[in-house]
Amino acid sequence: MKRGELPMQQPAVGQKKRVLVVDDERHIVRLVQVNLERQGYEVLTAYDGVECLEKTKAEKPDLIILDVMMPRMDGFEALQRLKSDPETNHIPVIMLTARAQDRDVLQGYQYGADLYLTKPFSPLELISLVKRVFESQEEEEGTYRL
Repeated sequence: MKRGELPMQQPAVGQKKRVLVVDDERHIVRLVQVNLERQGYEVLTAYDGVECLEKTKAEKPDLIILDVMMPRMDGFEALQRLKSDPETNHIPVIMLTARAQDRDVLQGYQYGADLYLTKPFSPLELISLVKRVFESQEEEEGTYRL
């Protein structure tokens, strides 16, 4: 196990959730991808806002982890487009970004982010947030298991 990686866990049977990780920094995408996969999630990747929208439409992820500062289309614009589209507005979004000013965090929530985590970040904290999002969904659907 490398530094920054979490121990592996077995996925729940039939419960492999799909997470789209969007960041222009490939090492961040890889770090998040490895840690999510070790927790039993299927991980899709994109490297800018345009690719995020394309992959979301094509792959229908269960959750999106989205950076803000990216080429072609930034994360705030991608978030606005995701949340204004009836096909994608139900998908939870965790913002993962170096934009840590209060106005940036507020803007993220105003545009529809479900959670906002700033860089540098702990992979353990990110995994905890991902689990919280999925547990919250299960509670809303009445399928929450202890």
